[in-house]
Amino acid sequence: MKLGRMEGVYSILDEKKLDAILVSNGYNMRYLSGFSGATGYLYLSRNRKIVMTDSRYTIQAKEEAKGYEVWQVSGKYTDLVAQIIAEEDSIHIGIEGNDFLCLDFQKWEKTLPNVKWTMLDQELSNLRRIKTPEEIEKIAHAEEIGDKAFSKILDIIKPGITEIEVASYLEFYMKQFGAEGLSFDTIVASGINSSKPHAVPGRKKMENGDFITMDFGCIYDGYCSDMTRTIVLGKASEEQKKVYEIVLRAQKEALDFIKAGYSGAEIDKVARKIISDAGYEKCFGHGLGHSVGLFIHESPRLSPSEDSILLENMTETVEPGIYVEGFGGVRIEDLVVVTKEGCRNLTHSPKELIQL
Repeated sequence: MKLGRMEGVYSILDEKKLDAILVSNGYNMRYLSGFSGATGYLYLSRNRKIVMTDSRYTIQAKEEAKGYEVWQVSGKYTDLVAQIIAEEDSIHIGIEGNDFLCLDFQKWEKTLPNVKWTMLDQELSNLRRIKTPEEIEKIAHAEEIGDKAFSKILDIIKPGITEIEVASYLEFYMKQFGAEGLSFDTIVASGINSSKPHAVPGRKKMENGDFITMDFGCIYDGYCSDMTRTIVLGKASEEQKKVYEIVLRAQKEALDFIKAGYSGAEIDKVARKIISDAGYEKCFGHGLGHSVGLFIHESPRLSPSEDSILLENMTETVEPGIYVEGFGGVRIEDLVVVTKEGCRNLTHSPKELIQL
């Protein structure tokens, strides 16, 4: 069962025997308080909930972080922390070890010598793994925006248009349909460039016979979407059809298999075996998928090394691919909500091979 957000924090305080936690990761700050500003910290104890930020964001913090005190920094954040811990008599404080620079931490240790710091790993981020119905609704809306953008982009793609032009149209359409931003840099790769899983759109002009892989996502009310489609400009060759069908079958088998109770490695194995048995074992180097939420790459992941068990209402991408140097590549990606019986697919764009 998913704990309430502050109940999860209190559980960490008890488990780690902490007086308070200093939250520095922006996504965790937003998740726990609602504050979406670019700079600041949260101080969380059993008695106090405080947003610390500078004058650029204090009004925003008061509007977004309901039930929180808002403290404005005028000098150093360590001065505010020193004041808080003096008021609370806090000695043991947890900080997010993955988010603090070594040099910054050394300064904090020197400035606040009486504090006993405990480095937290993913404890706070893990609170975000299981999504609430409200979060799922926002993710679904973001994915719907991507579906609409994909439908529009099919009317734009033609011989002579460049990768970067297609990327710019996708980004325009997503914002036109209500996105507040991009969840990651848009990938558009054509021809042999599609053999690079994370190719950067360039000035290459699209030609008949090109695979065109488009991987894109947007943000709606703070939550991300993610989808990939690969099409062929003009008529597909028999080899292109073969590779595409292998990837599509691998994805469909994984989508049929995925459900709460399986590990990320078990789900990854289903798709990976199909691609490997077809002779393309060395052409699928990345994991099958990852969770999506406030951040585009959350955990748990679907990969050979992921032992975490998927639970109901986790959100996962399912994105197998085959990438052949000098030939091109195919990736097909959907975003799903894990259920007890299987999954609910939030991506509705067609997946049968499109030949423009």
